Amino acid sequence: MLAPRPVDRIEITILVDNVTDTLSSTPSFVTREWVRLQRMGMKRSSGAAICCANHGLALVITVTEAGESRSILFDGGPVDYAVERNGPRLGVDFGAIEAVVLSHGHWDHAGGIPKAIDMIRAANGGQDVPLHLHPGMFRERGSRQPDGGVLPMDRVPAPAEWAAMGASPQVSREPAVVAGHVLVSGEIPRVTEYETGLPGQVARAHDDADWQPDEWLPDERFIAVNLRGKGLVVFSACSHCGIVNVLHEARRLMPDLPLLAVMGGFHLSGTNERVIPQTVADLGSFGLRWMFPSHCTGWRALNALERAHGEAVVVPGAVGKTFVLEA
Repeated sequence: MLAPRPVDRIEITILVDNVTDTLSSTPSFVTREWVRLQRMGMKRSSGAAICCANHGLALVITVTEAGESRSILFDGGPVDYAVERNGPRLGVDFGAIEAVVLSHGHWDHAGGIPKAIDMIRAANGGQDVPLHLHPGMFRERGSRQPDGGVLPMDRVPAPAEWAAMGASPQVSREPAVVAGHVLVSGEIPRVTEYETGLPGQVARAHDDADWQPDEWLPDERFIAVNLRGKGLVVFSACSHCGIVNVLHEARRLMPDLPLLAVMGGFHLSGTNERVIPQTVADLGSFGLRWMFPSHCTGWRALNALERAHGEAVVVPGAVGKTFVLEA
């Protein structure tokens, strides 16, 4: 597969994340939330002035090449108010967002996208927004409970529902390049023995159907950007397929490019805490310059990653942080 065209600069704004942390020190390429809020005009710190954290992830990714900048939204977090609150405070240019990618069919990544579409269309003159989806996202999902019952999840809207919201659904299993430079992967092969999906997840086609095992989440995809002369920055929003599997697939798709960084939810919390040791060890085999764990990675995994790889490599995400990587 041909690698996406290289870019000179990648700016990542964390629009939604589980964590808020504006006090911890950061590397020079990371701007903390309050610094950005002050740049956007915050004159007095208060609860009303700052962003809100919420269980989910949304990233605004802006790539620049030869002086031209292009932006996408990777996931939308769980709920409308997080997007509506955080975006204006951070100065997100919604009118510049030319495409949205939903990484997989879970509410904590899809729930804020309708509001994001509203805000994008309000800023772009009412143009429809390309929305990249996988056909496996639309069944009802749930989690098996200890008593054998199922706790259902909110559904991801069907393509026709997205279209009624002003999106232009692009439904495919195949890789694609969006905004000229951002690779959306195809389905991710499972090659490790220990990354086994999301234990206990089930799905059904309609309300009267039986719940069936759905632990593999074949609809999950990652995105990647090629930073000129340095390598691939891989974004994996939840890594239900396994963050090591994600990086193996990125390397397989683009074997001539080194892996520079990985960002997103590594999903090493909850039932997946059992695979922290293997994952932490195997992440060291990819030659990554940076790891930016966020969302569902979990504090135990975050601590284990930092102990194994050091704080120069492991830089946690938080809502409102801005990461700038330059060639």
